[in-house]
Amino acid sequence: MKTALLAALALAACAPAARAAPVEVVSAWCRPAGAGAPTAACYVTLKAAAADRLTTVASPLAGKVEVHDMSMAGGIMRMRHMTEGLPLPAGETVRMGPGGKHLMLIGPKGALTVGGKLPLTLTFQKAPAQTVTAHIVPQLPQQPQGYAPQGSR
Repeated sequence: MKTALLAALALAACAPAARAAPVEVVSAWCRPAGAGAPTAACYVTLKAAAADRLTTVASPLAGKVEVHDMSMAGGIMRMRHMTEGLPLPAGETVRMGPGGKHLMLIGPKGALTVGGKLPLTLTFQKAPAQTVTAHIVPQLPQQPQGYAPQGSR
């Protein structure tokens, strides 16, 4: 009996570890910002195969990056840091965009100029972290939420 239990434990230890379901990250883009700007905004579209949460974001080109949500109430804009991260419901697409959820770059290390690129490392509660390249694109009039320039993945 003891031998069978040890054999079962040994087999379990050799089995491949269960992997978290991946999160698809597309449409990574940022608005331009001049040199010395205290902040800048970036946006991504996320789709998780299983329920997950975007917990942190980092970039070597910013002092820090926070996930924010912006809302309007009674003509007053409110912005809040989503300290618990951004929930990603299973199978649903979560689009960040102007006037809503976004990545706030605090202390950009230089100008974000149109045509430039910015690496963003997204860390999730369950899925493996991913580094994506965000393209810096001009703000278009009435830009649709989740706008994605070609090649923005």
